[in-house]
Amino acid sequence: MPHIIAPSLLSADFARLAQAVEMVDASPAPWLHLDVMDGVFVPNISFGFPVIKAIRPLTRKVFDVHLMIVQPDAYITAFRDAGADRLTVHLEACTHLHRTVQAIKAAGMKAGVALNPHTPVHLLTDILGDLDQVILMSVNPGFGGQRFIPGTMRKLTALHDLRDAHQAPVMIEVDGGVAMDNAADLLARGADALVAGNSVFGAADPAEAIRAMSAIGA
Repeated sequence: MPHIIAPSLLSADFARLAQAVEMVDASPAPWLHLDVMDGVFVPNISFGFPVIKAIRPLTRKVFDVHLMIVQPDAYITAFRDAGADRLTVHLEACTHLHRTVQAIKAAGMKAGVALNPHTPVHLLTDILGDLDQVILMSVNPGFGGQRFIPGTMRKLTALHDLRDAHQAPVMIEVDGGVAMDNAADLLARGADALVAGNSVFGAADPAEAIRAMSAIGA
């Protein structure tokens, strides 16, 4: 299966969100990554239901919504109604993770779990088979444009091996500091999807940046 590039709207010009979404819609990227931050779980606030609902009619791309919030269970159906197709919560934010994952699936969305850089992948062992995707954070969540944490490569290999050992049909997504100089290595180590923020929206030609990352290994 070809790898997925998921441009992150967090790195776009917020004064030109419609144009950013339309650019992604015309690109080969199948997903649009949407980071929702509450200022509590992470030290930043981004956007929520009104923005997601407003841009939903502008594209048919998959909305890959990443919740960096506390108490995500309270908002599952609201994000579904706003237009989310895939909903990822943080392991660190969920007291009853199985219940949260089941609620996401019951709402009709694909369910994912994200791990902060300090969280070991073996903590997913008992839930891996219930997931549609795992997001490995390769920066500390909260802000775009951060430097990639090298230890993510080791964690990616470990997660790939864990997936194989359990024969779990789960996608592996890497989020943070992804660029042309590390994308090929991430894909070689087992990543299926790459979140690209500053490497796309900070590029001189964002559309070409998406095309280039999509073509890696082709």
